[in-house]
Amino acid sequence: MTASTLHEPAQRMSELASLIRHHDHRYYVLDDPEIDDAEYDALFRELRTLEERHPELADPDSPTRRVGGEASRAFRPFAHSLPMYSLDNAFSLEEWQAFAARLAKALPGEDLAFWVDPKLDGLAVEVVYEGGRFVRAGTRGDGVTGEDVSPNLRTVRNLPLRLDARGGVSNLPDLLEVRGEVIMRGEDFARLNREQADAGRKTFANPRNAAAGSVRQLDPKITAERPLRFYAYGIGLVEWPEGATGWVRQQDILNGLWALGFSVPEHSRLCSDPGDVERHYADVARLRESLGYEIDGVVAKVNSLAQQQRLGATARAPRWALAWKFPAGQAVTRLLDIQVQVGRTGVLTPVAILEPTALSGVTVSRATLHNEDEIRSKDLRLGDMVVVQRAGDVIPEVVAPVLEERSGKEREFVFPQICPACGSPATRLPGEAAWRCQNMACPALLRQSLIYFVSKAGLDVDGLGRKWVEILVDKGLIQTPADIFRLRQEDLLALDRMGPKLAGNLIAAIDRARNQADLTQVIRALGIRHVGAQTARVLADHFSDLDALAQAPQEQLLQLPDIGPEVAVSIQGFFSNPDNQRLLGELRKLGLWPREDNRGTHQEPDSPFVGKRVLFTGSLSGLSRTQAQNLVEQAGGTVVSNVSKRVDFVVVGADPGSKLAKARELELKILDDTEFIRMVEQGELS
Repeated sequence: MTASTLHEPAQRMSELASLIRHHDHRYYVLDDPEIDDAEYDALFRELRTLEERHPELADPDSPTRRVGGEASRAFRPFAHSLPMYSLDNAFSLEEWQAFAARLAKALPGEDLAFWVDPKLDGLAVEVVYEGGRFVRAGTRGDGVTGEDVSPNLRTVRNLPLRLDARGGVSNLPDLLEVRGEVIMRGEDFARLNREQADAGRKTFANPRNAAAGSVRQLDPKITAERPLRFYAYGIGLVEWPEGATGWVRQQDILNGLWALGFSVPEHSRLCSDPGDVERHYADVARLRESLGYEIDGVVAKVNSLAQQQRLGATARAPRWALAWKFPAGQAVTRLLDIQVQVGRTGVLTPVAILEPTALSGVTVSRATLHNEDEIRSKDLRLGDMVVVQRAGDVIPEVVAPVLEERSGKEREFVFPQICPACGSPATRLPGEAAWRCQNMACPALLRQSLIYFVSKAGLDVDGLGRKWVEILVDKGLIQTPADIFRLRQEDLLALDRMGPKLAGNLIAAIDRARNQADLTQVIRALGIRHVGAQTARVLADHFSDLDALAQAPQEQLLQLPDIGPEVAVSIQGFFSNPDNQRLLGELRKLGLWPREDNRGTHQEPDSPFVGKRVLFTGSLSGLSRTQAQNLVEQAGGTVVSNVSKRVDFVVVGADPGSKLAKARELELKILDDTEFIRMVEQGELS
């Protein structure tokens, strides 16, 4: 095909893409469509047809790509160029005024104006554009690293995939990181829940959960079907072309983002002083129920970016912004029952079963009670009329009983001391409020305990990851860790996508774990509460096998390094559990019973790692992360995961993350993998 024959479809595809982007903006951002759905659908179908006929001309930013691509198996890390802070909160006029007073003290004599947005209740994300084109997107995460959800954000209809300079924006930034909230409107949420219910699928508790769950779907096609919207409220890193004038105020940022095609929160405005913020807060509170989507307060930001920079930030939040929350909505209803659920960590959590009541636009029939002590301190009784509120306007909670409504027929709730999921005795450790099930075979704990048992933190069974464990559980092939060692190759061959080679490799990996695992690995794999890698190493250094450890009195445990009363009680609680005793008996019969007859020889006194804290970042050549960590622990060191001044060595492999820059900033001792191996060998030879 010649260039001339390609020209006409290429030009038409470009025209159609531009037209569709224009109408998307009119519909999803301005809420002012110019054409009806049939006309829009005709344009969309024509573009899709041309792209199918001429795939070599297809634009990766085409509107047709919003339907979602291939499903991902997991989310990759997403590193923020600048910290994506959370916000400090105020819950009263006095707290707002105290915040304003701190600003005035920090900037004496300066005028303070504020840009104030409604605080949207959704999922915070960052979207990155290079040269005006969408390139990636990630969740807020811990503020430094989130999850890469780029394929999913591409499907959000009102999020521009290509920016246009217009409306006062004369130049596009070379790099623009836009921060905002993914939300779901109330009517869209209600329709989605109806569709979920009609299809026999699980419904969502509230619009925020629906938005967050939709963004974090592994299959972007599912996200594309969800009615999500993105509202921009700020920026991260921005790089302008040479000679271009950047934004100098918060209001410039919001106006600039609007001009580039982004939706921004409605009812945002500039407030001239703290008193003006108070009036706007009251105005937004009155409008709250009519907005069509959930908000839980307002966010006030110092308008001047120069003042923002001088005010700076704490470790978790900027000093120049505050989220002023609305009072929690409350209602009175009857406490019908208290049911105890078992979480994935074994915690027994009481849940209030309520007579359904409307609260802040949502029907509430269940609420958290946290633990036994809260039930007692609030003197809650079955049959009470109770005050319920949505904490932070999200999680329903029981505030207090209405004492004057009591008739005398109310009944005291007795917290169960056995696990409702498996009947095993529950334990409550000294100093803790929670009752826990410590039975590794408990159905409520089964999946997580098995996944951990074979993970790199446990026995490190090569190839037997989360996916295969879940399949084996679902098929009824494993119910306890002991069942893993009973698996046969013919059991695995009955599974979908399991061929002879893979089945053979898994059986071989399980046998290696059975024959090669040391006592430290087995102790770690058992998942005893408060017993991590270092504590497991200490125990393996002082006990010959699991029998010796199980029989150790508390006084003996307390004499060991790093083991206090809480850890000692947890260890004894685990080994005194009858179900765990049966499991250990099975593991012994199946051959997983390592002995450490040369206890105490793991730590070489002359090793350079004795008593040192070591952090790894990047991929080490010829050495897995687990193997490297084991070498450090065997040499008497401790492996840590966070960069701080207390770290003695930072071992750097290929493609290190942001931890390397932080380590250099703190002037920590940095080793490459060659130096690390040399130091390990030095300890072994000395």
